[in-house]
Amino acid sequence: MSKHFFGDTTVLLGRSLRHISRSPDTIITTAIMPIAMMLMFVYVFGGAIKTGSDSYVNYMLPGILLITVASGIAYTAFRLFTDMTSGIFERFQSMPTARSSVLWAHVLTSLIANLISLVVVVLVALLMGFRSSAPVQAWLAVAGILILFTLALTWIAVIPGLTAKSVEGASAFSYPLIFLPFLSSAFVPTDTMPGPVRAFAEYQPVTSIVNAIRDLFTQQPVGTDVWIALAWCVGILIVAYAFAMNTYRRKIS
Repeated sequence: MSKHFFGDTTVLLGRSLRHISRSPDTIITTAIMPIAMMLMFVYVFGGAIKTGSDSYVNYMLPGILLITVASGIAYTAFRLFTDMTSGIFERFQSMPTARSSVLWAHVLTSLIANLISLVVVVLVALLMGFRSSAPVQAWLAVAGILILFTLALTWIAVIPGLTAKSVEGASAFSYPLIFLPFLSSAFVPTDTMPGPVRAFAEYQPVTSIVNAIRDLFTQQPVGTDVWIALAWCVGILIVAYAFAMNTYRRKIS
């Protein structure tokens, strides 16, 4: 790794964050859709959904947090695609900068922007009645899981950001990721689902991540869910990072 990597990444991160600060609507837009879903599910459908929880907003918040991240990474792919097509990448390559610092700046920008959106969503959930008596350690564990999940999905977003032929193509990949929590335990218990759907829901990554976060919020024994959630996040992160870096090397070679 180049000795200039950390310095170059910091400079490029500052550049990306300045772009975000000049268009905060991206963070607002990222938070609006999950908040709208939360309002609809709690105040329209919540009374008809039996989850075994006294408060439906407490039950569904973990899934809404994952949808917030899935919505936010679409902007990462968009920003990366914009840099690729504007010629700024070629300019960076002609300068004595660490090559991977360009991608890491976009990834860290995504992480910061998504964390801000997550805080906004949690604040709205508190206004809607979300309550948790979880200790600080549990909140830190939730933050750690969400950070890993965000990094994993962001590196996935890097791939279409580098390879897409249009702005629409760069962003459209996030739609299946946004839909995935609906086929999990995020909004209803999986034991209420038909057989094939239940089998898929119980063994896909979102369910274990949602269950781990929910158990941490409610101070329930997390069991194996937290380790399965961490394994999914780390596994996806490693594979996505490898594919993204390989794609980037081919692009700039």
